[in-house]
Amino acid sequence: MSSSVALYLYKAGVQVPKAGSHTLRHTCVQRLIDAEFPLKTIGDYVGHRSPESTRVYSKVAIASLREVAMGDGEEL
Repeated sequence: MSSSVALYLYKAGVQVPKAGSHTLRHTCVQRLIDAEFPLKTIGDYVGHRSPESTRVYSKVAIASLREVAMGDGEEL
C-alpha cells in the first residue's frame, strides 16, 4: 500500500520527505487536530489504543504554532 501511495503522490506532484501511507495518515490526524476535534474522537478514528499516541500529534501542532508565532529566526 505504501508504495502505491508514494506513486500517486509522485504523479500528483506532491513532494514530501517520506512519501507513503503514513504521510496521508499523519496529514489526516493533523488536519483533525487543527479543526479542533477532540483527541478521543481522533484516536478512535485512526485506531489508536492509547490516548498518548494521539497526544503526540497535538504536541507537534503546538510546536508548529510556536514556530509560526515566533517568525523567522526569532528566539523565545
